Amino acid sequence: MALSIATWNINSVRLRLPLVLGFLENHKPDILCLQEIKCQNEQFPAKALAKAGYEFQAVNGQKSYHGVATISRLPIVEEHKREFCQMGDARHISVKVDAHFGSLNVHNFYIPAGGDEPDPLINPKFKHKLDFLDEMESWFDGPEFDNGHVIVGDFNIAPHENDVWSHKQLLKVVSHTPIETEKLDAIQAKRAWADLVRQHIPYDQRIYSWWSYRSKDWSASDRGRRLDHIWATKDVAPYAQRTEVLRDARGWAPKPSDHVPIITHFE
Repeated sequence: MALSIATWNINSVRLRLPLVLGFLENHKPDILCLQEIKCQNEQFPAKALAKAGYEFQAVNGQKSYHGVATISRLPIVEEHKREFCQMGDARHISVKVDAHFGSLNVHNFYIPAGGDEPDPLINPKFKHKLDFLDEMESWFDGPEFDNGHVIVGDFNIAPHENDVWSHKQLLKVVSHTPIETEKLDAIQAKRAWADLVRQHIPYDQRIYSWWSYRSKDWSASDRGRRLDHIWATKDVAPYAQRTEVLRDARGWAPKPSDHVPIITHFE
């Protein structure tokens, strides 16, 4: 029996609903975690997604900004939301489903981008990002997170030098600064999370999941970053057989997201 989990920062689910429906039809993930849905719960296109076969839905929406949603072909047994940094932002939702290898808790995150200046003393957005990461590390400190968990989402951090188009040029650019990557490494080390993208795509291979809208020809310039991630606890990771990064989705018509979907297939 197989199970597949996908993550995708859709950058407005209503604007890009045709792309989501096309992706679901062609790739058929069992669970899809969306970030930056940019709508309130009652505005989420629940009926259209249910008609596509994803009747089980957990939504944590917010007007115009942020927002995360997880849709599933498997029944959702439990649903939880957590507010980070007492900011009122909708940046997390988790669901529990019954997989063939046991109960699985899937956490869907949209970590703050952090603004442009990597200095928490002058940039409150960057301070918020660092505080968010610290709270994540503290929260995942408990032994209840040792088994049966998957974390996915837009982490807004490209941790490895081959997760960015130029390690040297981006060391002082938000998303690849040492303080961010070290904090993300600390979260990963806390419960020995397995990075399922790099479990299947070697570190010596460059891989990206985001390309800026500012680039006239994103594919030719290829100045990307791997901001989107799928992690699993050590008991779940061995069931992950392959992970795909759908690079071509960056060019899907008519209005692509600046992020592309990532899918992990479990066997």
